[in-house]
Amino acid sequence: MKFGARVAAGAVFAALAFGVFSTAGFLAPASQAQNLGQRVVNGTVVDGDSAPVLGATVFLRNSKNKSIRSYTSTKDGRFRFVQVNMSEDYDLWAEKDGKKSAIKEVSSWDTRKEFECELKLK
Repeated sequence: MKFGARVAAGAVFAALAFGVFSTAGFLAPASQAQNLGQRVVNGTVVDGDSAPVLGATVFLRNSKNKSIRSYTSTKDGRFRFVQVNMSEDYDLWAEKDGKKSAIKEVSSWDTRKEFECELKLK
């Protein structure tokens, strides 16, 4: 009887090792839900005349946990956020000298690995 139990245990182990039975099947919906990785969010901050704005503060706020990352625009108005989680939603806007751009949404439904936009200060 002990020999039979060992054979059965060995068969189950082999089946799991070769993927015949997978415990991942029980976890698949949660673990595979929008497992898209990271993206880059970048763009340009411009003024009312569409000229690039140096020194604007660009904010990227996680819509769920409200954590905020910031970036100061370069002389050509450019900003760049790397390693932005694609499975979460974000709000993106810029501010400088009392002027603020409209808030743009970076959606988890958007599957682009690089999100590019223009933020116009008003």
